[in-house]
Amino acid sequence: MRKITILFFLLGLPLLHFSQTLNGKVYDASGTVKNVKVFNKTQNRVTVTNNNGNFSLEAKVTDTISIESVFYHPKTIALQAYHFDGTAVFELKEILTELDEVEVKAAPEQPVFVEETYNTELKNIIQEDIKNHPEKYKPAASAYGPDLFAIIDLVANLLKKKDKYIAPTYQPITYTQMDSLFTTSSFFNTQLITDNLKIPEDRKYLFFDFCDAKQMSSKLLKEENKMQFLEELVVNSQLFLILLDEYGEKSVKKNKD
Repeated sequence: MRKITILFFLLGLPLLHFSQTLNGKVYDASGTVKNVKVFNKTQNRVTVTNNNGNFSLEAKVTDTISIESVFYHPKTIALQAYHFDGTAVFELKEILTELDEVEVKAAPEQPVFVEETYNTELKNIIQEDIKNHPEKYKPAASAYGPDLFAIIDLVANLLKKKDKYIAPTYQPITYTQMDSLFTTSSFFNTQLITDNLKIPEDRKYLFFDFCDAKQMSSKLLKEENKMQFLEELVVNSQLFLILLDEYGEKSVKKNKD
């Protein structure tokens, strides 16, 4: 009987000491959470949740994992056997007040239409065009004088050209722009990088280089796109930390594209 007990004990050892795959899902009060870092502190392994909040990570019973994101309070769990039965569910609490207050600016007032000013400007435009293109204003061969309808068409086309809007072209955000922004902005500053994005301070400039390679549109630097830009920084910081944790600084430089 004692030999049988010892045999079962020996057969159970692999389950206690060898890694398994932990399948999990991360929620908050609104639903699943994507791009959250899940770190096995015991085995120094890391992954992130996908768009459905799911993740898979090598782990074993008694390992300690942490779940972290810039918008949520970090969560640390000591794994038990039941965590490996199916899909383990973990809930995060959202941080509501820890980020700097977002400055909201009032929309600019619409210019007041002044008929006298408008007529003066229109007259100057017409006179300038007559001066540059006199051939367009020659009278038509008609017994009744100049072709007024033709002149009206010319003026209408001239106004259309003036009012035509050309959409701006936005270039990717450069390393220099990142460095300048985090030096001068009260919102995007070093504290946000180290405390919220969890980037080590001595890796700040390497992170700027990494973001440069990601070719983010400089349209994100506009004031009204501030929160969208922050979301992009959060995602890039998670990817940056994964590369930094798994492979080190040299691999970040090679894999930033």
